[in-house]
Amino acid sequence: MAQVYSGMEQNAPQSAAVKTKSRENRYFTNMRKHWMLYLMALPGVLYFIIFKYVPLGGSMIAFQNYQIMKGIFGSPWIGFDNFTFLFTYQDFYNVLRNTAVIAFYKLLFGFPAPIILAVLFNEVRHMLAKRVMQSLFYLPHFLSWVVVGGIVFELLSNKGVVNMFRGWMGLDSILFMQQERFFRPIVVLSGIWKEVGWGTIIYLAAITGINPNLYEAAVMDGANRWKQTIHITLPTMFPTILTLFLLNIGNFLELGFDQVYNLLTPMTYAVGDIIETYVYRAGVLQGQYSVTTAIGLFQSVIGFALLWIFNRLARKTEQGLW
Repeated sequence: MAQVYSGMEQNAPQSAAVKTKSRENRYFTNMRKHWMLYLMALPGVLYFIIFKYVPLGGSMIAFQNYQIMKGIFGSPWIGFDNFTFLFTYQDFYNVLRNTAVIAFYKLLFGFPAPIILAVLFNEVRHMLAKRVMQSLFYLPHFLSWVVVGGIVFELLSNKGVVNMFRGWMGLDSILFMQQERFFRPIVVLSGIWKEVGWGTIIYLAAITGINPNLYEAAVMDGANRWKQTIHITLPTMFPTILTLFLLNIGNFLELGFDQVYNLLTPMTYAVGDIIETYVYRAGVLQGQYSVTTAIGLFQSVIGFALLWIFNRLARKTEQGLW
């Protein structure tokens, strides 16, 4: 028996080595067989390595008193002093609150908008009208926020179209862009107008993949278009909706600098100053690189925490990113 066990122990490492070598051979064989697919994926992989993973090393600046002339490796370490300053700085809480409120409004009203629009597009039976409407809704996505901001200011100016209609109805003009109570709705609505058409592309693709036999069976059972949407279209789209929701929740505090900066005015700073605009002022204009890097790292940690929590909840429905 001792000899048998000894032989088994000697054969175990050899067996593991053979299996490892076999897996490596299959891997290289697969690469040679599908080299064109790997070549197509290479630009995407390089993009994430260069622009996503390599910049992670710059997170060290958050724990340093960063000085440009000394660089990352020569600047003195100060530990968590930047984070201590951040959480004791009164204006940071106002900036964080503005960012969270606008992000919540965008998630509440902006996320369902492309889903609703995709369902509406799916109900259009005239193909020419459908394509024309899709093109009109896609178009704003290709405009920069500088152009969109100019359009918004022009429409809502004292002599703009909106105040012109108010004048025809006997109402006084309103300076929409100079009043705090209008700023957040303007940000949310302008964002929906610009991106809702582009956001429908994935949802329309998901709807296209639904088996037509399901709709035919529903019609045979007497289901109208509304019931078909509720019981077939939306449940079939649910995995796509959940995946995109998780991707969005990971960027919850990242509203985008361009939009808010181009719509912000001195009178609306109290409700419109967000993390990105604060980072621009403190980091780019004032040179506080360490503090602004700490803010960026804080954003990333919050985004990861939200993503992890909601992904855990999504796993209860047997869905999720991992």
